[in-house]
Amino acid sequence: MAIGDAITAPPAVSGTTKTTNTTSSGSMGTTAGSTIAGNFQTFLTLLTTQLQNQNPLDPLDTNQFTQQLVQFAGVEQQLKTNDQLASLLTMQQTTQATQALAFVGKTAVVNGSTTALASGKANWNVSIPKDCTMTATITNSVGQTVFSGTYNGTAGDNQPYVWNGQGSDGTQWPDGQYKLQITAKDSSGNPVAVSTQVQGTVSSVDLTQQPPMLSIGGQTYTVNQIQRIVN
Repeated sequence: MAIGDAITAPPAVSGTTKTTNTTSSGSMGTTAGSTIAGNFQTFLTLLTTQLQNQNPLDPLDTNQFTQQLVQFAGVEQQLKTNDQLASLLTMQQTTQATQALAFVGKTAVVNGSTTALASGKANWNVSIPKDCTMTATITNSVGQTVFSGTYNGTAGDNQPYVWNGQGSDGTQWPDGQYKLQITAKDSSGNPVAVSTQVQGTVSSVDLTQQPPMLSIGGQTYTVNQIQRIVN
């Protein structure tokens, strides 16, 4: 069966959680800023008092005071920088969440080999760099081989591969997650790298994770893993 049209075989896995607490970081930065500001004012008061009451015949070493002033200023500047970075991080996370929400309900294509068999149909896309003979193997969620077939592959990107859920022995497999693996060789027997993509509707977005995770065909992906959106 030629792959150039659309492979229909006679007769595919999930996410993580991580949260960040920018409020805590901001609170720590504010506390540290208040502390260093208080210490800086105390230092200036002490410096002024010492200068006013110093012995004219044995003046204080102003170099040490100057160095301490520079150190205080440097620390204060670093705290302000940290606060600004925290604000930028919060803005970035908000942008990521907004961007991710925009994909809900759209059909997306991502690099991957595992997809869902639903109502007796599973879809993948395959990209073949050159004409070849390829063997497609489909396994279930526990790694059991349920189907294997050999095809003539025609060079081309994003070619559909459709499986109707029937095993090599004609058994109809239940809906679930199935993985497609393809090995291929050209006419000279050299291996050909065939890549697979998964296509499906973005059903939901998990905003508790950073970056947000999109759910596509029972699997989770980040926005930057999306290859394209299909109308």
